[in-house]
Amino acid sequence: MVSIIGIITPVMRKKHQGTLQAILSRPSRSDIKWADIESLLVALGAEIQERKGSRVAIVLNDIVAIFHRPHPRKEADKGSVASMRRFLKEAGITA
Repeated sequence: MVSIIGIITPVMRKKHQGTLQAILSRPSRSDIKWADIESLLVALGAEIQERKGSRVAIVLNDIVAIFHRPHPRKEADKGSVASMRRFLKEAGITA
């Protein structure tokens, strides 16, 4: 995060931009690591709240969604990536 005149602005690194492009690409990919998705969300200013089990609540631009962290694999499946794409679109995030 970068503070400009008291306003905190999220910082998107090149890796975050690549992850965003991977999420937004069609057809949905199944090789995106969940840790990279969470890192992108934090860079966008999202708040990630732990829930029961493998669930996480993500709040971004006043939009809330519940996701399951993948297990035992580290990568999100195609359905999770499609759901994340819809969530980002609802939250106003575009390429």
